[in-house]
Amino acid sequence: MLERFLDKTIFTSTEDFKENFHINIPENFNFAYDVVDEWAKTHPDKIALCWANDEGEHINFSFKDIKEKSDRAASYFQSLGLGKGDMVMLILKRRYEFWFAVIGLHKIGAIAIPATHLLTKKDIIYRNNAAGIKAIIATDDEFIHQHVEDALPESPSIKHMIACGKMVPAGWKDFRKGLQEVQPFVRPEHVNNNDDISLLYFTSGTTGEPKMVIHNFTYPLGHIVTAKYWHNLNENSVHLTVSDTGWAKAVWGKLYGQWIVGATVVAFDHEKFTPVMVLDLIQKYKITSFCAPPTVYRFMIREDLSKYDLSSLEYCTTAGEALNPSVFETFHKVTGIKMMEAFGQTETTPTVITFPWLEPKPGSMGVPNPAYDIDLLTTEGRPAEDGESGEVVIRTDKGKPTGLFMGYYRDEALTSEVYHDNIYHTGDVAWRDEDGYYWFIGRMDDVIKSSGYRIGPFEVESALMTHPAVVECAITGVPDEIRGQIIKATIVLATDYKNKAGEILIKEIQDHVKTVTAPYKYPRIIEFVEELPKTISGKIKRAEIRKQ
Repeated sequence: MLERFLDKTIFTSTEDFKENFHINIPENFNFAYDVVDEWAKTHPDKIALCWANDEGEHINFSFKDIKEKSDRAASYFQSLGLGKGDMVMLILKRRYEFWFAVIGLHKIGAIAIPATHLLTKKDIIYRNNAAGIKAIIATDDEFIHQHVEDALPESPSIKHMIACGKMVPAGWKDFRKGLQEVQPFVRPEHVNNNDDISLLYFTSGTTGEPKMVIHNFTYPLGHIVTAKYWHNLNENSVHLTVSDTGWAKAVWGKLYGQWIVGATVVAFDHEKFTPVMVLDLIQKYKITSFCAPPTVYRFMIREDLSKYDLSSLEYCTTAGEALNPSVFETFHKVTGIKMMEAFGQTETTPTVITFPWLEPKPGSMGVPNPAYDIDLLTTEGRPAEDGESGEVVIRTDKGKPTGLFMGYYRDEALTSEVYHDNIYHTGDVAWRDEDGYYWFIGRMDDVIKSSGYRIGPFEVESALMTHPAVVECAITGVPDEIRGQIIKATIVLATDYKNKAGEILIKEIQDHVKTVTAPYKYPRIIEFVEELPKTISGKIKRAEIRKQ
């Protein structure tokens, strides 16, 4: 399959990759037809999706199964009057129907909007009206159903509420029944152009309403790099990415690139995450490749890993937040596997990557993905030197890379604010070492300026996380007459340390930071809290902490 899109598939260095990597983009590319249905034609029995849940159910879906189910979904959507350009929100957790639905929507040229099950009435009303959503498909969760129903009076664009599962409330259509009763699917004469919208994500920042990120139909091809040259997958790989389907990370690791490469995707539908659950999955399904945010690894290494057979595991990757070096070192010591980090946004595919041919540097994101023209710009607007911090930007004067977003839907002003003069501004600050590796500092708004130093919250948080008392933390700047700003640490303590919260522990933590990193970075103020304020997507609300 890869050979259909790449002239060369094996690379031995970043230079080789930069010089010879090129995606051949077909006219009117459609992932559903050009990848899923092609696999179904050439390798119908190849396992595409290994699905299980916490109730003991397990189903393997071949590419033939995915084609047949997505054909039925496409036909069902057509029977409801849904078609090209219509917005459909998918609130499906990790249900296997997500894969049927999203591929079915691609087949009719509709626009899929994956969404988290954590949305409330207010969130749903905003999304419905901001995007003009026409249908919502929701898993069988009474709270989701209730929030959707409560939002309905203030959501005039909604025409259909579709329930997926055993529970179908009054007023909702039955997705499973619909798939059984549909007429044979007939492919529309013209489904899409490459520049049509196929996918929309609401991405929440730490302030303001969520932005609507739109991607075109070529976006899946950008994830060839994700699966093949970051996850290091092949046709025999069994891959697990820890993510709910409501987040962009799901299509990074549970759909596009993985199926282009021909790997088997593992999905586990559960209500409550536990590290033991992940370890059991790796052991039971012989997972070869695993990707999760550092938080998941942090919990995993607290377990007795010797109780589990992890011998199938060949490769581990991490993204979603910056990796603390202490987590890297402990995981490597226990498993012998070095985590390979990457960096990207909902607006992009991975833009900075630790490639398989690189030696990872614990805490570094890796090197720029040559598929993008990456640069670091200082606050003065000039390219940063090695060792100098700057904003990560993407230059597009030589061409727009496959995978970069189209813009923010219905918001030209916001789009032009971050993407102008052929430069997309990520808003993330990093620095580059002499070997070309990038190191994350923080969001531009989060960088602290103290006594002439620019201090990124992540570097202090990394130092804090090496103390056994600290489970989670956030670093913010506090105004100071002498230094401009001083560093404050807001900390969630480990259970064993909660009764020790006080001046002695504060001093101990401060001294610890001074020994782990440069002394000027130590937090002069420390506050212990039960939990950190976070957005619906789990990002720490540093702006709220600063306000408090």
